[in-house]
Amino acid sequence: MTMTEATHLGEDDIPWVDTGIGLDLKLVQADIELGLWIVRNRFAPGAVVQKHKHTGQVFGYTLAGAWKYAEYPYINRAGSFLFEPAGSEHTLTVLEDNAEPTDVWFQIYGANLNLDADGEVESITDARSIYEAYMALCEAQGLDRPNVLT
Repeated sequence: MTMTEATHLGEDDIPWVDTGIGLDLKLVQADIELGLWIVRNRFAPGAVVQKHKHTGQVFGYTLAGAWKYAEYPYINRAGSFLFEPAGSEHTLTVLEDNAEPTDVWFQIYGANLNLDADGEVESITDARSIYEAYMALCEAQGLDRPNVLT
């Protein structure tokens, strides 16, 4: 189906879900055909996301808090924009001394190839799998099925 009108989603239209790993997730869009997924993440201080490699481009915007990639010296703080080219590989780490959750919006094309300690692909996260996981978490947490853009 082709969309011909703008779609508005308010702050409360898409719920936060607790992933159980120091990360709350809000899935705004999962376009499986295009391979696009847009998420908003709230990370607890000190949270670490498994090392991963991107198959497509990623655009990130930090709304609050501070985080970095273990492999790079710069720190993303509120107001920071980050572009990640396809093929980039890194480990997202949230600063432990943050006084608040770190809130980041990501627009991701393609997949995250989640890597084990030997650099081998352990799992894959893409638009389809994040959509399925998000809906399962909503159900498990007693939340109504949200109207995620697909």
